[in-house]
Amino acid sequence: MTHSETHPSGRLHGLDALRGIALLLGVVLHASMSYFPVTIWIVPDTDNSPVASAIFFAIHLFRMTTFFLIAGLFAHMMLDRRGVVGFIKDRGMRIAGPLATFWFPVLAAIIAGLIWMAAIRNGGSIPTDGPPPPPLTLETFPLTHLWFLWVLLILYVALLVLRAPFAMADRDGGWGRFVDRITGGLIGPWTPALMAAPLAVAFWLTPNWMPFFGIPTPDTGLVPNATALTAFGTAFGLGFLLDRRRDLLVRIERLWPVFTVVALGVGSAAMVLVGGPVPELAPVTDPELKVPLAAVMALAVFASTFAVLSLALRFASGYSAVRRYLADSSYWVYIVHLPLVMVGQILVVNQTWPWFVKFGVVIGGTMAISLLTYELLVRHSFVGGWLNGRRIPWRRRRDAEFSPAE
Repeated sequence: MTHSETHPSGRLHGLDALRGIALLLGVVLHASMSYFPVTIWIVPDTDNSPVASAIFFAIHLFRMTTFFLIAGLFAHMMLDRRGVVGFIKDRGMRIAGPLATFWFPVLAAIIAGLIWMAAIRNGGSIPTDGPPPPPLTLETFPLTHLWFLWVLLILYVALLVLRAPFAMADRDGGWGRFVDRITGGLIGPWTPALMAAPLAVAFWLTPNWMPFFGIPTPDTGLVPNATALTAFGTAFGLGFLLDRRRDLLVRIERLWPVFTVVALGVGSAAMVLVGGPVPELAPVTDPELKVPLAAVMALAVFASTFAVLSLALRFASGYSAVRRYLADSSYWVYIVHLPLVMVGQILVVNQTWPWFVKFGVVIGGTMAISLLTYELLVRHSFVGGWLNGRRIPWRRRRDAEFSPAE
């Protein structure tokens, strides 16, 4: 029985939910950065804990590889439904359009937060003796947290270029059947190790690689770093192939105990190897140490990715109005959340509350404002139609489509 047969509507509710969760976890990830026991963020707080860095580490392991794997699956689905021209038009409107529209106001809001925090550190006045900003070049272009839209566009272009000759040659479907057989051989308990191999090599080849942060975030520069492209490109490619073999999703679902146990074990080992929740945030320089670190971190990335993927397929495949709503809202929430997180962190930075209270207030406030603006300004307006593919009438519609990756 294929996965589509187990879900007659054809909608993969578990993957919809997981994709939304991956974006919403960005709020938690960025909120935690103020409360690291070492300073890594522009709003450092003196109330901190190793628990905050452990939360960051766990989320960062799987979040974006999971997102790009699901994005690849839905990219194939859209190509199949709409064809190349329809695919390009849709991605231009719902990915390139929001990136071009929201990049500048988001960057301006982040800069305003930086100035506000600098003024607090300077006794209430804006310092005038700071270094000038770097010149804007291809290498220094600040994509902010919207980098994932840029990387998606790169992967879409690569997909169309690489797919074209195979589509032209595969008139009788023979090549496609061969690829589908290969995809079937990739899926099993061994999948995380297979996917981790190229990423481990990329980690090892990355100069100044800091193991605690795993995949270096390509948030600066219009040419993404090779390690990020390796990780996200392989995840995206596998997702693309999985949509051709929906029956393999059932196999992944059944392997949830194996993937979960491996992810917990390897993830814990990775945490220990990088120095625990109070790591020394410095590049690894010892070649003999870098080899096992690269191997374990790469395996932890994809073991955790397949763990959450299998758990979502196993336990969230049914329709849920709450999960549906959060998934619908996740694109908007992610776009606007970072300036809101910064404002929340700045507002509580001088409070004498425990770190976890501040952490919760920042997350709760950010989510409340983001969801309220989504409901009042986005979901039922033309903006919702632009971002999510369909404007939702005030009366909820269960079959609504959404998302930046679909």
